[in-house]
Amino acid sequence: MDTKEIEKMQAHMIIEIIEYIPQAVVSKTIIKKATGSVIVSSVDAGEELGDKISPFDIYVQIIDGAAELIINKKSIPLKLGEGIVIPAHSTYCFNATEQFKMITTTIKSGYED
Repeated sequence: MDTKEIEKMQAHMIIEIIEYIPQAVVSKTIIKKATGSVIVSSVDAGEELGDKISPFDIYVQIIDGAAELIINKKSIPLKLGEGIVIPAHSTYCFNATEQFKMITTTIKSGYED
């Protein structure tokens, strides 16, 4: 994952910040602070982002393609433009039924269990 933030005060097309790479998952940091982060990722068809658990809520929005998100063993199909909040302390993973790009936003401050 590229942890260097993108250039500030420069307009950009979010979908063009990151490219698809065959048989890979690629991530680019938009903003990373102690209080949270915004990351854009591309996932090639057939790839999987394995089980993860976050102590914080995570907002995910699909910006290209479509994906299958599994939260606590419940499958949720997401298509272009759709977003969802992954609840804190949930087990989640993504399956790339086709190529997709997404933005993930994690806000760490003000968290209440």
